[in-house]
Amino acid sequence: MKIIAIGRNYAAHAKELNNPVPGNPVIFLKPDTAVLKDNKPFYIPDFSSDIHYELEVVLKICKEGKHIAEKFAPKYYEEIGLGIDFTARDIQSLHKEKGLPWELAKAFDNSAAISNFIPKSEIADLQDLEFELKINQERRQLGNTSHMLFSFDYIISFVSRYITLKKGDLIFTGTPEGVGKVKQGDKLEAFMQGKPFLNFDIK
Repeated sequence: MKIIAIGRNYAAHAKELNNPVPGNPVIFLKPDTAVLKDNKPFYIPDFSSDIHYELEVVLKICKEGKHIAEKFAPKYYEEIGLGIDFTARDIQSLHKEKGLPWELAKAFDNSAAISNFIPKSEIADLQDLEFELKINQERRQLGNTSHMLFSFDYIISFVSRYITLKKGDLIFTGTPEGVGKVKQGDKLEAFMQGKPFLNFDIK
């Protein structure tokens, strides 16, 4: 199982980090050791002093595919959930300045918190899907998939040109604006269409 993540897929988020809006999806990977499940607490690592949360809709790939046409992409995922892409922003900024890869900032252990998944058939419109992050009961992010630069189906088609998708792979589809720093003692709660999906602590 691998985690494929999409950067800068919401224009307002790209703008808040002073990044250009991309013409193609920006792709990075996380290893399976990044997965944090079952609402277990996230422990701030000692190598960063600026860990940011990024709430995202996550797709779970249901069968192997390569060079998938966009019109057939819906057949390759049956379940969706929410995830938080934890980012060591201080490390990322340093690496971006030097033109280096982001992996140390994005792929560290437990940096991909994921919820349980539900059948996508339970969602009335995947292109109008609202999701929200609260920290200590205060809203920090509110996103809607209608604002994505690249749709779920386009992402699957694009990625599969380069990387074979396999059953169980996870695709983090990008975060809306409102990202920020977490600190010890924070409680994170994430919702999809108003229903709770994540609820865990920062330690």
